[in-house]
Amino acid sequence: MKKQQVLDFYCGKRVFVTGHTGFKGSWLCRILIDAGAEVTGYSLEPPTQPNLFSQADLGAMQSIRGDVRDFAAMKKAFDASRPEIVLHLAAQPIVRESYRDPVGTYATNVMGTVHLLECVRQCESVRSVLNVTTDKVYHNNEWAWGYRENDPLDGYDPYSNSKSCSELVTHSYQNSFFAERHVAVSTARAGNVIGGGDYAADRILPDCICAAREGKPVVLRHPSSTRPYQHVLEPLFAYLLIAARQYEDGSLAGWYNVGPDECDCVTTKALAEMFCTFWGNGMHTEVHEDGGPHEAGFLKLDSSKIKDVFGWRPTWHIAEAVEQTVLFAKSQITGTCAAKEMQREIQRFMEASS
Repeated sequence: MKKQQVLDFYCGKRVFVTGHTGFKGSWLCRILIDAGAEVTGYSLEPPTQPNLFSQADLGAMQSIRGDVRDFAAMKKAFDASRPEIVLHLAAQPIVRESYRDPVGTYATNVMGTVHLLECVRQCESVRSVLNVTTDKVYHNNEWAWGYRENDPLDGYDPYSNSKSCSELVTHSYQNSFFAERHVAVSTARAGNVIGGGDYAADRILPDCICAAREGKPVVLRHPSSTRPYQHVLEPLFAYLLIAARQYEDGSLAGWYNVGPDECDCVTTKALAEMFCTFWGNGMHTEVHEDGGPHEAGFLKLDSSKIKDVFGWRPTWHIAEAVEQTVLFAKSQITGTCAAKEMQREIQRFMEASS
């Protein structure tokens, strides 16, 4: 499917999105609304102030405030919306926060997934489900090549491990309940996303933007950490592609890595220096390693499977992704409407060769 064909598929479809008030969820709902989908979101209040959800003009969707740990509330929202497609993005996504609150992290990321899949099990309308996890689900050997979908799952920290558990829960529900019900279920393991409108703490590009606004250097805690960075629109269009194709052909359901090309797996320092170059005004980096809790040093994904099965390819290289993030941040400083900037960026992404 071409990008426009993917969007055309969603016109008129009933789509249930968990975590819709977050950074990725807000971008995803903007895409779905513009595609003509009937979108219901289920999530806590936006996690930051300011936040992209409040800026993105998403009034055309049904937005329900609820906790994925509350099964009864989620089921009520499910029963009311009768979704055909379910996109599960709700999570506690920050590694450092998972060290501070491991119980809350497991409750959200594991039991939240159980509740979501139990709602699907009890809902006859659902045809396609995608659970969004992370590149960090793998047992990390710090090796130089990318992890494949058949490599062992065993995330180290509570966040990564809880998402590994979320994968296993999904596999069990698929085998136990959905195989004979014609409900296609997949997981997508995406890399680190960047893009305009991310205000979360402990993320490199939001930290860069805050430093630039304050006229301070960018402080790096782990400058040599290598991650599969990609623009937020890359995995979102991949999620929509997977959910659409498996809706039409359930044999395509499975477990998919969604990462950038190898040339776009860069160190934190390289990413921050790209940001400084695009921002200008003398921005520079400083290294202040703080000896904080363990985080993976080297992490890459092998995305051969999604390329072979769906013909998916990344659209923007890392430099373009950073440039778009800078352009979005500067547009906010000048007072440009965030929703219009999002639509402009989505259109540019659609028009780019893949």
